[in-house]
Amino acid sequence: MTIARADIEAAHARIAPHIRRTPVLNQAGAFGHDGPVSLKLEFLQHAGSFKTRGAFNTLLSQPVTEAGVAAASGGNHGAAVAYAAKQLGVKARIFVPEISSPAKIAVIRSHGAEVVIGGARYADAQEACDRYVAETGALRIHPFAAESTIAGQGTAGLEWEQDAPALETVLVAVGGGGLISGVASWWAGRVKVVGVEPEGSRALHAALAAGGPVDVDVDSVAADSLGAKNTGDLVYSMCRQTVDHVALVKDEAIRDAQGLLWREYRIASEPGGAAALAALISGAYRPRAGERVGVLLCGANVELKRLAELVP
Repeated sequence: MTIARADIEAAHARIAPHIRRTPVLNQAGAFGHDGPVSLKLEFLQHAGSFKTRGAFNTLLSQPVTEAGVAAASGGNHGAAVAYAAKQLGVKARIFVPEISSPAKIAVIRSHGAEVVIGGARYADAQEACDRYVAETGALRIHPFAAESTIAGQGTAGLEWEQDAPALETVLVAVGGGGLISGVASWWAGRVKVVGVEPEGSRALHAALAAGGPVDVDVDSVAADSLGAKNTGDLVYSMCRQTVDHVALVKDEAIRDAQGLLWREYRIASEPGGAAALAALISGAYRPRAGERVGVLLCGANVELKRLAELVP
């Protein structure tokens, strides 16, 4: 199963008045690669990540009751739902795990949403959110396992192709897999899509190896954004058909990518937002000579104190 390109085009038309069309930075001979590299600067999206696309697409395409909307999130999805709900005049309650960074919780609250600490890990927050939805009838906006979310995230690929045609490979960080499912659905059969996961948080890698979704342990510097325990059936079924493979990166490589982005570009990236670039600079993905590579930089909700520790 994939999301049809026509559905992604319809999602883009629906959400375009509400999102930023994030820019593309095209480089030549950068990051240790002799060919062109295209950076999609999705961290410039409203609320600091690509998640805003899926949030708006769901809110604008499904009925919302008086109870409003609810979401479970490590941080970025919650911030996106909170932002979209505020813009559309809808009440939002966001369930976050204890591992969520204070910076991300602050962003959620800044958009007027109610924040509920829903347990130690993301799965606990999702269970708390599901109970609330069952009790109140609120619209649940899932961060990855929903077609409306995936179609919304796929609009990043649509824009990217328009602004940087002729890419041969794109590198996309994977948490629950909603972003890569949407982007890979957009480019299915036309561009090689490579997922990037931390070694300590590899839900999609494990699912593809096992032939179906499986639970994994999560222990990574990027766990608050790339820390899904299980991809679920929908994401697995899409990625099995459209994703070439998943490259695994060490936490050290992710930190190196964060440092590079700050030193060379003054980009303050959270760990998950830098993971795709980590695959390129560490050699976890090795392009052939001259290959036209795209790297999606997907999130900027970083605690500046922690970034400062990486880049004194």
